Amino acid sequence: MKKFLLAISGILAAMTLTNCGPKAFTKGDYDDVNRENLLNDQWSETDMQKAVADLVASLTTSPHINKPGKMPVVMVTNLQNKTSEHIDTQSIMDMVRVDLMKSGKVGFIDKEARGDIADEYNYQNSGMVEEATKKGPGGQIGADFIINGRLDSIVQEVGKDKTVYYKLTLNLTNLKSSMIVWSDQKQIRKTFKKKSVGL
Repeated sequence: MKKFLLAISGILAAMTLTNCGPKAFTKGDYDDVNRENLLNDQWSETDMQKAVADLVASLTTSPHINKPGKMPVVMVTNLQNKTSEHIDTQSIMDMVRVDLMKSGKVGFIDKEARGDIADEYNYQNSGMVEEATKKGPGGQIGADFIINGRLDSIVQEVGKDKTVYYKLTLNLTNLKSSMIVWSDQKQIRKTFKKKSVGL
């Protein structure tokens, strides 16, 4: 009888540990990417969408972007991450570039493709490519402006209350004069309540 009770106790203990352990996500569904995401207190796609949309709207009203005549050529560079989180800042700047391109007001230089372009120039001048279709150095367009910026955060926690504050700042710098000709920031504050942990 004791052995039977010990066996039952062991099974119940194992079941309790299993139920208390991490749960696997076994079923998923598609969701609206524009629906607000506040699953946790980290930087989210909603934060990125809100910040980028407001900053791009501000930039596209800048007189330096809306000058009559030649479309300004822009190069997106680095976004500094000054938060305590690991955030893919390249993804933020990619969204800035895509949204600006959709506006039809600016052209872009692809900084990331420069190495690939140089390699292709070398290949096309290797004798393997038909002369009439060869491309080479000297024909690229120089950028008029660069866009860079910085992401900051402040986290405050008192008792069960927590606030997370983000500030995304972008700058448009004239390459000829090195002057910042436009700058703006988007501020986001999120508040959270700590849940009580119960059995």
